[in-house]
Amino acid sequence: MSQSPIQIRPLDQEDAKVYLFKQRQSHQLLKPWVQTPSTNQEFRAYIKEMSTPSHRAYGAIHTLTREMVGVVELRDIYMYDFKNSYITYYGFVGHLKQGFMRLAVHQVIQLAFHHLKLHRLEANIQPDNTASIALAHSCGFLKEGYSPKFIKKNGQWRDHERWAILNEKQNIRRAV
Repeated sequence: MSQSPIQIRPLDQEDAKVYLFKQRQSHQLLKPWVQTPSTNQEFRAYIKEMSTPSHRAYGAIHTLTREMVGVVELRDIYMYDFKNSYITYYGFVGHLKQGFMRLAVHQVIQLAFHHLKLHRLEANIQPDNTASIALAHSCGFLKEGYSPKFIKKNGQWRDHERWAILNEKQNIRRAV
């Protein structure tokens, strides 16, 4: 079996220069869907927030070029009886529609279920974000519902579809 062209690793402060460059290139693409750090100060705060037991951010790294192709986050990691987290993901311009983010999301799903021992992951996706919906579906997420005015994005409350995957073998699709 060949090695995956994508590997995930925790983001850290050393990633600031590369991340911010990629974020600037991808700003217009990402702006409708996700808020991302755009300055060194914002990135420092982001890394501090995303390096806690409740929040984690992973860079999706191309194994041959070592380029960062995107980010996958686990937010609001709840343990105890709930064992749940929200997953957020975004790819950078120049690396889209190549299956890289599918591989990265699948790896984070495996990490969440096998290492963190979570029971459930949720993805809340704006209905117009067809690429994100297709990615969630291809990774085994199932649509569970619709939440009007669920999350505030760019100053407006936006409707979101709720997608989820459970830590049960029959629900996890293998990434190719």
